[in-house]
Amino acid sequence: MQPISIDALHRSENAKLRRFLLRLLGNSTDAADAHQETYLRMLAALSRTQIEQPSAFLFQIAHRVALRMRNRRRFEGTLFQPVSAADLGDIVDGYALPERQVVARQELRRLAAAVDALPPRCREVFLLVRIDGLPNGEAAARLGISRNMVEKHLIRAMLQCRRRFGDHP
Repeated sequence: MQPISIDALHRSENAKLRRFLLRLLGNSTDAADAHQETYLRMLAALSRTQIEQPSAFLFQIAHRVALRMRNRRRFEGTLFQPVSAADLGDIVDGYALPERQVVARQELRRLAAAVDALPPRCREVFLLVRIDGLPNGEAAARLGISRNMVEKHLIRAMLQCRRRFGDHP
């Protein structure tokens, strides 16, 4: 069996892999992140074992990475439910009921306290991704950590915030 050249594999499969991931994930940002993660995992696998069908193995890795990303996106969507337009209108509107303003301020204070109670790196990731709106890959690059660590910190932060609000055991 001949050793696999990651460069040759990249040249032969790159375009197909990008289309495959874009079709699975539906947006180019996630597809680009999954593309990078796929090649990182492929490199790691090549250092550990012989691979008989590198192209098939590459697409198997890509499929798993894409499924993991979709599941994570779905999970994150359930952690923090969006605020309805009516509720947002009451909060933002200068004519909001005083009771609603008090409740909104209390919830904001509780959220700020929950975020302040997070470990420093966890808090930093949460603020970059959830408040500043950076994609996970960009936050990882800015902090000098892996995208996987960003995801772990983000999930930990969201779970701790949910616990503080009494929405999760």
